[in-house]
Amino acid sequence: MSAVARTNQLLYQAELLLALPAGDDEHAPARRMALEEGALGQLGLAFEALLREVTTHAPGGAPDWRTWLDAAGQPQAGGDAAARGEIAELVWLETLAARPESWLALLLARLVALQSDEGAARRGGSPGLITRAGATPLGDELRWCLEEFKALLPSLRQGSQEW
Repeated sequence: MSAVARTNQLLYQAELLLALPAGDDEHAPARRMALEEGALGQLGLAFEALLREVTTHAPGGAPDWRTWLDAAGQPQAGGDAAARGEIAELVWLETLAARPESWLALLLARLVALQSDEGAARRGGSPGLITRAGATPLGDELRWCLEEFKALLPSLRQGSQEW
């Protein structure tokens, strides 16, 4: 399987998980959380596959998303990205990740939460309790991230295909 096909496959699997109904039995909240965290994990794998795609011709290969995120936060000395030999697609992703309102910043924050003891999925409120206003369900956030991810893919792939 090619890197492009693997990225596509992982995005499709995340989409399938997000489309599955949680049901309405006593296990529905746990099932919903499992589906959301499973989809989030698939999106994380898809992002790593994308990093492999855009760094195919780079020396040293592709970093995993954690290593990339750590490196993306470090200031780079010495002129523009091209002069430093950086990959334009990675610089583009770094810029996107640095914007707190972007889908990539949200995805990366949720991936960090997934690795924590708390996890990323949110427990639903109990009946009779007032839920926090403005809290977007994780599934909705992930659907938005998935749509934005898929919309950006052609532009990112065009640059790496030119190599």
